[in-house]
Amino acid sequence: MARRTRRRDGASASTRDRQPLGGWLLLALAVVVLDQLGKLLVLRAFAPGERLPVVPGWFDLTLLYNPGAAFSFLASAGGWQRWFLTGVGVIAAVVIAWMLWRHGNQRLFAAGLALILGGAIGNVIDRIWLGQVVDFLLVYRGSWHWPAFNLADSAITAGAALLILDELRRVRRGR
Repeated sequence: MARRTRRRDGASASTRDRQPLGGWLLLALAVVVLDQLGKLLVLRAFAPGERLPVVPGWFDLTLLYNPGAAFSFLASAGGWQRWFLTGVGVIAAVVIAWMLWRHGNQRLFAAGLALILGGAIGNVIDRIWLGQVVDFLLVYRGSWHWPAFNLADSAITAGAALLILDELRRVRRGR
């Protein structure tokens, strides 16, 4: 007999209505593998701070280390942030995996969660092994520079955009 649960939109759903978690975990795993592969290639090819113009004047590959969070928040906090941010990442991954298990049948929502999960795990791996996150993508124009980032950061951002889009669609439908 199927167990009854409450869907995120308040409607009742049975466990039979849930999409298998495996597909979403494969998406998260793909993000982790691509992120770590990109970082490995950059670590082997670049010295810290070295840059290779890909689209001159707009986009470079580089190697930068970020001991902090997004936009180097807490970067100069003295070292304690490594384990704090690692713990936050691990807790976030567990919560997101649980949310995927609960809401895997909501495709846009689950896709966003899977991208965020993969990105979070990719950056946690860096923090555990290197004590900081490897950033290697640099977008700029003239003297304006966006902070360097990596594929994990991109997946987190894309996942957040999907969650926002999912919520906007839900509001538009009146749920």
